[in-house]
Amino acid sequence: MPGNGRRLGPSKNSGAAEGFRLHDCPEEAMAAGDGGGDRSTGRWRLRALVALAAAGVVAGTLPLCFFTVEAGEYALVTEFGKPVQVITSPGLGVKLPYQSIHTFDSRLYATAPASTEFLTLEKTPVVAASTIFWRIGDPQKFFQTVFDRAGAESRLGDILFAELGAAIGRSPLNAFVSVEPGAYRAEAILAEVGAKCREIALRDYGIEVVDVQLRRFDFPKQNRLPLYARMKSERGRISMKYRSEGEEEGLKVRAAADREKSRILSEALEAAQRHRAEGEGKAARIYAQALAKGPDFYDFVRTMQASRNFVPQGTTLVLPADSELFGLLYESDFFERGGKAGKIIGKSGKEGAMK
Repeated sequence: MPGNGRRLGPSKNSGAAEGFRLHDCPEEAMAAGDGGGDRSTGRWRLRALVALAAAGVVAGTLPLCFFTVEAGEYALVTEFGKPVQVITSPGLGVKLPYQSIHTFDSRLYATAPASTEFLTLEKTPVVAASTIFWRIGDPQKFFQTVFDRAGAESRLGDILFAELGAAIGRSPLNAFVSVEPGAYRAEAILAEVGAKCREIALRDYGIEVVDVQLRRFDFPKQNRLPLYARMKSERGRISMKYRSEGEEEGLKVRAAADREKSRILSEALEAAQRHRAEGEGKAARIYAQALAKGPDFYDFVRTMQASRNFVPQGTTLVLPADSELFGLLYESDFFERGGKAGKIIGKSGKEGAMK
């Protein structure tokens, strides 16, 4: 109390007393209950908002964590520009939301640089152009050095220009343009160029060079006419050489053919004479056998042959009726009884046949 000089302060039972007092006043108790309910509802609303925000963040960042790699593609995952993952097989990949994905086509490319003028070993100017076939061999090095297809084609053009020019410069012209099989070496030279380009491109840029083909090999327009004239004269000289060699070989062949012809004809003549002699001997034997079997008939036949040989066709001959040539016409047994006359006729017939 003030009069006693004591300081008043809250006692240990002040809270209970206050609570008792609140309960003693119904309106005040109801007001206190409403305040506690509002605070609980606010807390639940805040928690719901936080959960919704988290779910939205997760839903927004989840698609950024997955990516797909198609067939015929390479994928490279970078973190602030630094490569951290290389995917070379198709399928589904996972990355962090703040990481980036870069895809490259793994199929074959064909690059055809423009034609360029070079000098051969004989200092002959030529215009050559090649086509280079390539694909991405190391995606990470490719991304770090050339980044895209345009940069790769630019680097490949420089490499091909250097290697092709060096190969043409140490090779003669007939290694690319020649009618002699031993002198033509264009395929071997291009194989060497392809091997050099393959080594440099894969080591420095992650590019795999598959093949290098020669697309064009020609002369500059200002040098074509004199070069063609020189080639024409050279071909004329070669043609004259071949023609003279051909004529020489033709003479040899003709001489050999003539010798063979003479040999064959002599052998044929010898065989013909041998066969003719054998035939004449056989004919003589047949005549002798026929004469022995029918000498009268043989005399008759020889007489008729003598008449044919004695009187040519279309000739008018006047003979006496008792001429021995007509003996057979008068008497059929002329040769059977002719004796001397028959022998004379036979002899004259043989002489006429011989003539």
